[in-house]
Amino acid sequence: MPKKAKELGPLHVKRLRHPGKGGNVNYSVGGVDGLQLQVTPTNARSWLLRTMVAGKRRNIGLGSYPTVSLAQAREAARETREQVRKGIDPVEWKRQGRAELAAQQARQLTFAAAMEQFLEVKLKEFKNEKHRKQWRASLDTYAVPIIGSKPVAEITVQDVLSVLNPIWTTKTETASRLRGRIEGVMAWSTVKGHRDGDNPARWRGNLDAVLPKPGKVATVKHHPALALKDATEWFSDLRNRQGVAARALEFLALTAARSGEVRGATWDEIDLERKLWIIPAERMKARREHRVPMVEEAIVLLQKLPKIGNSPFVFPAVRGGPLSDMALSACMRRINATRDGGFLDPRSGRPAVPHGLRSTFRDWAAEQTDYPPEMAEIALAHTVGSEVERAYRRTDLVEKRRSMLGKWAEYLDRGARPSTGNRKKNAIK
Repeated sequence: MPKKAKELGPLHVKRLRHPGKGGNVNYSVGGVDGLQLQVTPTNARSWLLRTMVAGKRRNIGLGSYPTVSLAQAREAARETREQVRKGIDPVEWKRQGRAELAAQQARQLTFAAAMEQFLEVKLKEFKNEKHRKQWRASLDTYAVPIIGSKPVAEITVQDVLSVLNPIWTTKTETASRLRGRIEGVMAWSTVKGHRDGDNPARWRGNLDAVLPKPGKVATVKHHPALALKDATEWFSDLRNRQGVAARALEFLALTAARSGEVRGATWDEIDLERKLWIIPAERMKARREHRVPMVEEAIVLLQKLPKIGNSPFVFPAVRGGPLSDMALSACMRRINATRDGGFLDPRSGRPAVPHGLRSTFRDWAAEQTDYPPEMAEIALAHTVGSEVERAYRRTDLVEKRRSMLGKWAEYLDRGARPSTGNRKKNAIK
């Protein structure tokens, strides 16, 4: 029969120290078979229980001393030995307990906390600060006040509907985008182990059964466009204005590009020799490279532009960064202010804005020319045709688009100089 260790008292245990040589030293303290105080060379102390588990010698930690007192260590040792007697592996039992606790804590993650972690990754996809702010603002405004404090594991379809229903018919476009963003947060939560089951914000086969289709509810509000009959007068006014914003707006009109594409244009995207502006995929809405053929008027405009320091931007702000969206809008408002009543959209009656110039270009192509509709759509960097059709289309019609943009420049510039083309009165070939 093995010799039992002498049962030490609290004061004796307190005096136990490392002898000064070698590694860790274990002192048997008695009271429970196998209970020891382990002392390191730095005199850090902790409790160990040496016992046999399933035929193997195990050293089971019971906590540090003096955080765990002698009496508490003996009680823990007795409970552990009782587990072993019942066939339970104490180490594995603790590991499972920690895993269950971690899983329980993970499932308590609130929507607001999950959203923050999701956005930390998701927002890196966007180059445009405006888009990043829109993502966060819509969730903060509409979702967080209603479901922000609720654990993602408990969020149901009804919870998502409580967010969407108040704005689905009044702010349909916002609500539709918000739904997709909530779906993204919930998908992230599932992948990270914070919830199980179907995504309550999924549209197809889920919310589409209880909400009307966005396209059936919303009347799309287009950006106010310049009336085609006013284009020449507006362009003539623009040509007489000074400043980087005015030149950026003029370049936008000549290329039918988006405001963000023009404001973010850099000189390394410009090929003056080939007369091409090549916008990389990461700056395009459709995430595909877009080649813009530049007409003579656009080339001359670029050649006359001053350069600010080492700024890479074609149309830099005063400090060298890109122009703000407001700079072009402000220029447009100043032009509107010079005309009695302003330059108004013929459909909505609202003052024209920079993005609306793309609609004006599209109207011109449809009403004043015989160019195929898809050519104008390609010029606008819109997606044309199915994936299969796009795969078989070998060219982006860049030279034909150059001809079209040349005619468009002539149309805009009619009031400033005589046209050099053989344009018909009613149609341009």
